[in-house]
Amino acid sequence: MATKRTTLRSSAGKKLYAVRNEDGTFKDIQSYAKAHAADIKKAAKKEVAKKAAKKAAPKKAAAKKAVKKAVKKVAAKKAAAKKAVKKAAKKK
Repeated sequence: MATKRTTLRSSAGKKLYAVRNEDGTFKDIQSYAKAHAADIKKAAKKEVAKKAAKKAAPKKAAAKKAVKKAVKKVAAKKAAAKKAVKKAAKKK
């Protein structure tokens, strides 16, 4: 669950993120730059994972299609062989 953060300024003038407990006391204080960078990295990891999943999906579909095509080809060859045998048996 995402926690709400408050922005503050330190005595040095740096921007800070403060996370509060339910009772209102400070739970965690981070510099804005570090917290913001962490947020961006977290979002980037998710985005990379999504892109990889999208990229892999067409490959899986293509592989399935190729397998089906190969199975059909083998089945067609078997059927042709059976027809040839039947034809030869009728001639004799």
